[in-house]
Amino acid sequence: MLNLASQTRQGWVQRVEQRLDHLLLDHAHCEKKAASMAINLIFRYQTKPEMVRPLSELAREELQHFELMLDVLEARGVAFEVLDPSPYGGELMKLVRKGEPDRLMDTLLVCALIEARSCERMKRLSEELSDPELRALYKDLLASEARHHHGYVDLCMRLCGREATRARLPELAAQEAEIIRNAPDMVRMHA
Repeated sequence: MLNLASQTRQGWVQRVEQRLDHLLLDHAHCEKKAASMAINLIFRYQTKPEMVRPLSELAREELQHFELMLDVLEARGVAFEVLDPSPYGGELMKLVRKGEPDRLMDTLLVCALIEARSCERMKRLSEELSDPELRALYKDLLASEARHHHGYVDLCMRLCGREATRARLPELAAQEAEIIRNAPDMVRMHA
C-alpha cells in the first residue's frame, strides 16, 4: 500500500511519451535529489543512530539508480544537463512543520509520499510505455521505490510513534494529492 490519496490521471503516460527524453532527464535528477535528501537527514539527525544505516543504504541505492539513469540517457544520446525542477517537492516541503519532533515526522512522511508517487508513476510507465526496454526498466525499479516508501514510513513509526504517524500520514497524503492535482503542465515524474 502506497498511502497515496489520489492516482495519476489517465493519459499521463501518453503525454510523457511525447517528451520521453525530458522525463528520463527529470528522473535522473529525482534520483540524485533522493540520495541527497537521505544524506542530509543523516547529517541533520546525527543524534538518532537508528536512522543512519537505513538512510545510508537508501542513499546508496538512489545513487545507483541515478547512475542507471545516466546510462539510459547516454544510450539515448541525451545529455545530462540542468533542469528546472517542478514545484512538487518544494510545495511538499512547505508542509513540514518547524519544531521537533514534528519536523522530523513531516520530513520522513514527505519523503515517503515522494517515493510513493514515484512508485505509482513507475508502475504506470512499466505497463503503458510503448518502448519495451523502458517498460522493463521501470518494472525493475518498482520494488525498490516501494521499499523506500515503506522504509521512510517505518522509520517515522519507530522514531515518532505509530499512532502519531498513522494520524499525520493521511493528512499529508491529502495535501500531496492537491499539489499533484494543481501541478503545472510539465513533463516530470511529479507534475
